Amino acid sequence: MINKSTINKIIVYILLSIGSFIMIFPFIWMILSAFKTSQEIIAFPPKLFPSQFNFSNFVKAFQMAPFAKYFFNSVIVMIFSVICTTFTTILGAFAFSRLEFKGKEIVFAILISLMMIPFEMLIITNYTTIVKLKLYNTLPALILPFVSSIFYTYILKNFFDTVPNSIYYSARIDGASNWFYLWRVMVPLAKPSLFTIILLNALSSWNSFMWPLYITSDSRSRTLPYGLQAFTTEAGSFHELLMAASSVIVIPMIILFIFARKYIVSGVSKGGIKG
Repeated sequence: MINKSTINKIIVYILLSIGSFIMIFPFIWMILSAFKTSQEIIAFPPKLFPSQFNFSNFVKAFQMAPFAKYFFNSVIVMIFSVICTTFTTILGAFAFSRLEFKGKEIVFAILISLMMIPFEMLIITNYTTIVKLKLYNTLPALILPFVSSIFYTYILKNFFDTVPNSIYYSARIDGASNWFYLWRVMVPLAKPSLFTIILLNALSSWNSFMWPLYITSDSRSRTLPYGLQAFTTEAGSFHELLMAASSVIVIPMIILFIFARKYIVSGVSKGGIKG
């Protein structure tokens, strides 16, 4: 006889399966629609699968807009944003976790409170700064405002706090400098949290839309999300081309998330929660 606990688990799994299908189906529809003809994509009743996979939609989309250039720009911005943010996060987290200096707790509390300020409120200040630096319409302008993150520093600091102080003092007695201890001991131990930070930062950078919209007007400096928005007016009613262009943006991040999802959950649970 099935007990109550088993029934509850079955119900939970059914609800989770339904929720997962609702969330995944739009992506499946978008990717399959990228291979349809214009007649199939507006057919009624709708058809899930195309009669044949039409790869020419991707060719036409790349001919109508420089998506190869957009893709290259997105990759460059993502790589440099991840490198800079990871480096500053490691240094900041170590300073607040291990180093002793006057007003450390107050400074960290102020930084944490800044997380309540939405990015939209900083756009004017950042825009003015970028213009004064004469970086408007350049890739560095897409990178500079995101070379550090209070949220990522908070996650990594929490993980550093779990490492016993005895290891730090032992290393210092043996003559290890703070720099040596950081990169030879702390960073290897923090790989799960660092992997999470890198992935979340990569996703955020890849999907960034608002800031590129304000700071670039030249197509040569556009990233994929902004390029797709501009392409919507150029493609007109060719929905299959819009689906093909959208798939180019989404598929790399879907693949990345599928292979790295367990590291994201593990890193956040270890670095973001203190018992």
